[in-house]
Amino acid sequence: MAGGEGSRLRPLTINRPKPMVSIVNKPCLGHIFDLLQRHGVSDAFVTLQYLASQIQDSFGDGGAIGMRLKYSVEESPLGTGGSVRQIGDALDDTFIVISGDALTDIDLTKVIAFHRERKAAVTLTLYHVANPLEYGVVITGEDGRISKFLVSRSTATSHPATGPTSGPFPSTRARTRICCRAA
Repeated sequence: MAGGEGSRLRPLTINRPKPMVSIVNKPCLGHIFDLLQRHGVSDAFVTLQYLASQIQDSFGDGGAIGMRLKYSVEESPLGTGGSVRQIGDALDDTFIVISGDALTDIDLTKVIAFHRERKAAVTLTLYHVANPLEYGVVITGEDGRISKFLVSRSTATSHPATGPTSGPFPSTRARTRICCRAA
């Protein structure tokens, strides 16, 4: 996911999409591509909206970074579910949806293995924070299955294409999605 405007990062994002903000001399999205490659992922769909051409011009078909990239550009923001739905016909195997503007070192190999081991339809990775009220709370049972989402008022959003969404996930408001086939 790489389409967010990054309004909270202004002035850095006035003329560039949030995933192109540099972190240690590399766009954040470049770090995400590195993460994917470390875990054997070489094919990715990147869903775009805000200043899409900057990302397309920078990464092209992905050859220069050792990946194969395809793009899906939204005319208006579709939200996480809408952007994945838009490319759904091309996703024929296990895939990962990851935000292009969230720097992480998550062990994707373990996440994919867990997902396959459980034969899950969907696996959501969660992160504990000291004060979850800003983000929302996910209630799980002892088996790890999600039983309830408690949405924070500050993170509740709504997208015309997908309806209300909750905000415990960094990707719910971003408009750039990277949908990758898992190795």
